[in-house]
Amino acid sequence: LPVLWDSQLCRKDLLLAGVPVRIYLPREPSASKRRGVVFLHGGCGIFGSIRSYERICQYIARKSDSVVLSVGYHLAPEHGYPAQALECVGATVCFLRDAESYGVDPARVLVCGDSAGGTYAAIVCQELGRRTDIPRLRAQVLIYPFLQALNFHLPSHQQNAAVAFLSRERAVHFILKYLRKDCSLKEPILAGAHVPESTAWKYRKWINAEVIPEVFKAGYKAPLPAPFAPQVHGEVRELLEPRFSPLLAEDAVLGGLPDTCIVTCEHDVLRDDGLLYKKRLEDNNVRVTWHHVQNGFH
Repeated sequence: LPVLWDSQLCRKDLLLAGVPVRIYLPREPSASKRRGVVFLHGGCGIFGSIRSYERICQYIARKSDSVVLSVGYHLAPEHGYPAQALECVGATVCFLRDAESYGVDPARVLVCGDSAGGTYAAIVCQELGRRTDIPRLRAQVLIYPFLQALNFHLPSHQQNAAVAFLSRERAVHFILKYLRKDCSLKEPILAGAHVPESTAWKYRKWINAEVIPEVFKAGYKAPLPAPFAPQVHGEVRELLEPRFSPLLAEDAVLGGLPDTCIVTCEHDVLRDDGLLYKKRLEDNNVRVTWHHVQNGFH
């Protein structure tokens, strides 16, 4: 869509930690320092751009009277994993350190993202949660985030397996494209053959349909366990790293996270990722606000 520039805002294109960013600043003077929003766009790490999210970032800046930093991290497959997450971390650190020069209160900065951007937002908060050399992030906003690649048989995966735009198979296809892996691995990953028994057992208490509220489990059927395939696991070890699947982070990491807002959609294969993360954060005494869009889709 053509971009319609908002006359209430001014913008600046910069490089932070070598990453292209665009800053949206309200023109109206403020009596005090404003909130800051670090926005990380979605697109599976292989699509999306500052320009494609310009309307959204302008809307956030205008409606919340905040300074918005849109991060144009470099895309895969040309820039391999985990470059995207690391660039989001680097740009966020630079913004936090220099927030006051943009008229932002460094104690009131949140990180926000949708889909893969929500993944990167979760990773940014996990990576920065224990650091004392920069201001602490005030909050994270995760909009239907992708958070785990261990189990593709949760109720939301079954119920929305064929829903456009992000079907269950397409989700794994994009993951393999993002990681520059052979797409023939899709079927064994969907079956769960990439997960060692010890790993599945370790995370059972966190990633399990039994943890999902009953209202979201209509028609759910527990799958038969797939035999472990060591070769498949060796090809896609990244799937089970917290930097790829933030839901697999340890409690000690999650306990250091800021206030969180999670948005889920009913007709979305990733719905249960958000529900499981909500439960884990609450179990670790993180304050969570949850919004569920009953008629929403990814």
